[in-house]
Amino acid sequence: MGTNVYGFPLLSLLTYLPLIGAIILLFFKKEEEEKIRQTAFGVSIVTLLVSLLLIPGFDSTKSDMQFTEQYSWIPSLGVEYAFGIDGISLLLIIMTTIITSIAIVSSYTAINMRIKEYYVSILFLETGMLGVFMSLDFFLFYIFWEIMLVPMYFMIGIWGGGRRLYSAIKFFLYTLFGSLFMLLGILAVYFLNADPQYGNGQYTFSVLALQKLNLPLHPFQFWLFLAFFLGFAIKVPMFPFHTWLPDAHTDAPTAGSVLLAGVLLKMGTYGFVRFCLPMFPEASVYFMPYMAGLSLVGIVYGALVALAQKDIKRLVAYSSVSHLGFVMLGIFALNTHGITGSILQMINHGISTGALFLIVGMIYERRHTRLIADFGGLSSKMPIYSAVFAVTMFSSMGLPGLNGFVGEFLILVGAFEANKIYAGIAVIGVILGAAYMLWLFQRMMFGPLDKPENQKITDMNRREIAYMAPLIVFMFWIGLFPKPFIRVMEPAVAKIVQRLNSAGALAKQESYKKTAKTKVTQTNKTVVAANLKPSNTVMD
Repeated sequence: MGTNVYGFPLLSLLTYLPLIGAIILLFFKKEEEEKIRQTAFGVSIVTLLVSLLLIPGFDSTKSDMQFTEQYSWIPSLGVEYAFGIDGISLLLIIMTTIITSIAIVSSYTAINMRIKEYYVSILFLETGMLGVFMSLDFFLFYIFWEIMLVPMYFMIGIWGGGRRLYSAIKFFLYTLFGSLFMLLGILAVYFLNADPQYGNGQYTFSVLALQKLNLPLHPFQFWLFLAFFLGFAIKVPMFPFHTWLPDAHTDAPTAGSVLLAGVLLKMGTYGFVRFCLPMFPEASVYFMPYMAGLSLVGIVYGALVALAQKDIKRLVAYSSVSHLGFVMLGIFALNTHGITGSILQMINHGISTGALFLIVGMIYERRHTRLIADFGGLSSKMPIYSAVFAVTMFSSMGLPGLNGFVGEFLILVGAFEANKIYAGIAVIGVILGAAYMLWLFQRMMFGPLDKPENQKITDMNRREIAYMAPLIVFMFWIGLFPKPFIRVMEPAVAKIVQRLNSAGALAKQESYKKTAKTKVTQTNKTVVAANLKPSNTVMD
């Protein structure tokens, strides 16, 4: 276990600050709209500042959990209140606090009904998201994992558009379905750990203890991996579990789409890195070709479907399917380059795709349409908007000098190390990604300004420039100087890869044993058959 340099429960403070803010908002009157907005934004900024305190106190040379908090909670069941973070968690936590603040300020003019309930939902959601990235007890993790469903369900169902109720219910049921299988997996490892043959002989939900389980590939790791896979793959979402995502994105309010793309989808990929790889290393090696195959299908399929979209938001939603396919491919390259690239690409996707949804939200507020055909020639009326759109588009495409390039490059290197064919197919996704983004930009920004409704359209205001500026800064920062982000996660990634390498060696050893056993059996059968073969010698 690492240390908590500040001497007080910083992680708990950080997690429950938004919840305290949400409770405070409940005491405001509905008519106090401006105070509600300012208070919600103030709480999110304080939470962001507290999250930044993690940086100076974090030791980037250690792979152990830091800022740890551990208290007995339900001792009869082996449940503890346990928090802690490593380099992977740190990056995702800071991204969460930044994107939540931006989502709140971007909603100032977009949301005009049930304002108090809306901001309560966002702050409550932030508590759930932060709790997932900090929990070191499966019982606690599962509570935060399920808590997130409720505010996002209401955000889509109440403040969304189009078929919002259908999309909200679909999102809820899909995620709940996967979560229940994950719960069965959690209970299974809980009971297996109590068996001295596989664990430490104790009933515990401790993530760190359960990561040390010594389970055979068949039957335990095989089936447990699949149980956790369903929970995380639906959340990512991986192909073919992706069908809830375009509907949820299309019908969610802008801030809902930003939080969904920026943070919630990363919980699926985080789950694979944090739980599946360390707990089921042999199963991860065994399922590697299948996971890589699904990821590659998602990369190409998501990009092809994005090319066919007429709605801007659905295009960006399908681009997420493709980009998260890249993240999953890097994770299941099962090497340092691939996993490092995947974690960095989680951050990159949150920044770039979150920015794209904000850009879509701006134009929707002005024109109340998301159809690509309703635009054209906007660059002459909205020069600042078109410049921000261009940088975000190039970031999403992975242009060198911007954040997307570094993550995609590392993933392709990792995929090439694992299997050259994987990298070759993944490159097709990069080309298609450039195609649909350039096509979208060209249709909206260039050409004649021939739609009468677009003649009076206004450029970005100061508030919009202010909340887009940090995202643009991060796009260039990570693209030009990614070292600080990579250095923070290196020890944690090295620890996971070491665990996987030992599993890979075990898998090869088992394969060798089976091959050797087969050869011996075949040799014995040949000898027996030769002994039983009738002799041609004539007996006297």
